[in-house]
Amino acid sequence: MRRETLLNTALALALLAVPLAAQAMGEPFVITLATRVAILALAGVGLNIALGLGGMVSLGHAAFFGIGGYAMGILASPVQNYELLMAWPVELAGTKSMPVIWLTALVSGALAALAIGALSLRTSGVYFIMITLAFGQMLYYFAISWPAYGGEDGLSIYVRNGFPGLNTLDPLQFFMICYAVLVGALVFSARLAGSRFGLALRAARQNPDRTAALGIRPYSVKLAAFAISGAVTALAGALFADLNRFVSPSMLSWETSGEIMVFVILGGVGRLFGPVAGAALFILLEHWLGGISEYWKLFLGLILLGIVLFARGGVIGTLAGREVAHD
Repeated sequence: MRRETLLNTALALALLAVPLAAQAMGEPFVITLATRVAILALAGVGLNIALGLGGMVSLGHAAFFGIGGYAMGILASPVQNYELLMAWPVELAGTKSMPVIWLTALVSGALAALAIGALSLRTSGVYFIMITLAFGQMLYYFAISWPAYGGEDGLSIYVRNGFPGLNTLDPLQFFMICYAVLVGALVFSARLAGSRFGLALRAARQNPDRTAALGIRPYSVKLAAFAISGAVTALAGALFADLNRFVSPSMLSWETSGEIMVFVILGGVGRLFGPVAGAALFILLEHWLGGISEYWKLFLGLILLGIVLFARGGVIGTLAGREVAHD
């Protein structure tokens, strides 16, 4: 078995074992930290499809993360306020059902990514980075000026949404839901990377001209990958809003985009479990360094700088030895 496969298995088991041990020791805060890791890793898995497989450096993925969060808030708030989501031309009620909210987040994220990607992919390099950042900030300022859903103050959902057969207010059961979604996304990402579409996407990243000569349109392949990436990130946003029972414009800010990218870089760009390792390391550093100094992001920046300079494969790439992600 490859060393990276062993690392991935160990990481998956460790992420599952920590909240189970915390439950046995009566430490619900640790379960919440593990849940944050699972959700943020899911957002990283979404970005990794665009960045790791397609080579698309997007600084606007917080837009999809926030769209997922607002999909949850918009659907759940009418229920808690005993109102209709829409009264005309048809009466439409909100919902507190997680599966319905997830489906809405997936579709909303995919459509938004399709629209943003259709314009952004007509550029490349630093222009692609800047245009994705611009789209993200446009949606951020739109959310700030949207009083119907809290504007700058955000929107609180007092009771967590429901999942059939489970008590989502129980921290361990909610973690298990997030963990199952993360595992499903990892399996999907692995299958996607190994499929003919994944091979075409890698070819489009490495040499668009030769890919076009083979009859494959790099633009269409990258656009489809960008839409899938946005959908997965939006699903993470819906879960994150459910975890906090709160959604705010900060979910769409460029800082959130930067954090999602940090997860991928810390863990290893293009590595299947890179976002999981990166999110876990980020949460651990945030918790540990945050207790030492309020300037903990300065130390995080130094660690990130060291990884970029001396461990370009991230945590997974360094521990996996000479095996490379893009072979």
